[in-house]
Amino acid sequence: MAKKSKEARVQVILECTEHKDSGMPGTSRYITTKNRKNTTTRLELKKYNPILKKVTLHREIK
Repeated sequence: MAKKSKEARVQVILECTEHKDSGMPGTSRYITTKNRKNTTTRLELKKYNPILKKVTLHREIK
């Protein structure tokens, strides 16, 4: 029988960095998956923030 290993794909939450600094109410968050074996560092993607109505940098949070 094959050994059960830890799953490579994990769900991560991306949160807008500019929105936290702006002081506006609410948050812009996205849920996505990443491969833990290939991407060991925290994920950073440019995504659309509907509250600020522009594309901003979203970083992985815990």
